[in-house]
Amino acid sequence: MLLRRDRAMTAVSIVLDVAFHAGRGTTVPAGDIADRLGEARRGIEPVLQALSRAGVLSSTRGPKGGYRLGRAARDITLAEVVAAVSGVENGALPEEAPPSPLQNLVILPLWTELEGALLEMLGGHTVAELLRRATIAGLRRPAPEALNFAI
Repeated sequence: MLLRRDRAMTAVSIVLDVAFHAGRGTTVPAGDIADRLGEARRGIEPVLQALSRAGVLSSTRGPKGGYRLGRAARDITLAEVVAAVSGVENGALPEEAPPSPLQNLVILPLWTELEGALLEMLGGHTVAELLRRATIAGLRRPAPEALNFAI
């Protein structure tokens, strides 16, 4: 089946949000991510967990906990992000063969070919590229809080 648009786009959006909002050594709370995406926190938790299990994100527990990228943005492809939230291992049910011979012998192979081409294209794009696109679009990353050495 072609990628589930909702889950794949949510995963890419989450990873971009984390890359955009996490500073050096800081994490992004799940609640903040959900608020910015207009999603319920409960709704994005399974995606966050799958991304963490795949090593795309790393998580920190506790009151100052949250998420950060698991690797450098230039090393994370969009294909990896999508693969982390797709497939049988992430709760998707295996698909049954279509009942029609036309569907099974013509449409299904075409869909498989299209999905392969899409995944190949996603493999050529990184999170760093999305950050560059955000900058070109005029979006500014939040400035880190200035260090205060006053006692």
